[in-house]
Amino acid sequence: MSTIAPSKEQLLAEFESKIAAEMKIEPRDWMPDEYRQHLVRQISQHAHSEVIGMQPEGNWITRAPSLRSKKILLAKIQDEGGHGLYLYSAAETLGISREQFIQWLHVGKAKYSSVFNYPALNWADIGAIGWLVDGAAITNQVSLQRTSYGPYSRAMVKICKEESFHQRQGYEIMWKMMEGTKDQQQMAQDALNRWWWPALMMFGPHDNESANTSNAMKWKIKRESNDQLREKFINKTIPQAELIGLKVPDANLQLLDDETYKHGDIDWNEFWEVVKGNGPCNQQRLEHHKRAHDNGAWVRETAYVAGLNQK
Repeated sequence: MSTIAPSKEQLLAEFESKIAAEMKIEPRDWMPDEYRQHLVRQISQHAHSEVIGMQPEGNWITRAPSLRSKKILLAKIQDEGGHGLYLYSAAETLGISREQFIQWLHVGKAKYSSVFNYPALNWADIGAIGWLVDGAAITNQVSLQRTSYGPYSRAMVKICKEESFHQRQGYEIMWKMMEGTKDQQQMAQDALNRWWWPALMMFGPHDNESANTSNAMKWKIKRESNDQLREKFINKTIPQAELIGLKVPDANLQLLDDETYKHGDIDWNEFWEVVKGNGPCNQQRLEHHKRAHDNGAWVRETAYVAGLNQK
């Protein structure tokens, strides 16, 4: 007995009804090509960011000021590697191999977050990265726990729990430095000055200038827009800075009657230059990743052979 395959229109209607009903889209479900392509771009970029983001912090493992801080930093960097693993695994469910994702990164077809192309100059930068960069990541990722694609949503649950630890660890570093000497206080303020604007850029362009926001919101891949997330981050982070005596480097910052902040203009020219590969550390970060990937080829090959022998 023959059956008639559903038409594309019927499949699309079923897909949209699942999205409307807050049901998760799973790897074997039908999905529009545009939905799949958006997820491939977003999840792989997220995975690349987690792994590349290990580099500016990894340089400070041997120079951490105490055994306790060294242990915490090691744990954090290990977490970031795990996040990359969860996200690459989620991205692979879309039918593209991890090797392909890495190859796209190495040839410049895939991107990672622009914020990781800035240098970590001293220990205060490790605090600023944890507090601001991971704080911005949490703001975005909490809503991604409810994203419409099942594997991505489930990966984000564990990631968010660990990122909250990273944010607290970074804030603790800044707080301790602000309780220290004048030089340490100045280091903390300088780190905030250099990382504040790149952290705001992490949320992406304004909504009316982002080519991807409309579909992401329609398909419930994203639950909040770039500007909504950025405002949420600003409003919770400025009081944290003021509590420990830091000043956000924005001459146009205004506290409004509703207890939210109006901020100055972001330098989007800088953002796009970094995205294009012209940031302070773009080449360094990518070359380091390529070198580490090549040096680890024997590990992947050994694991592959061992897997064949077990079958």
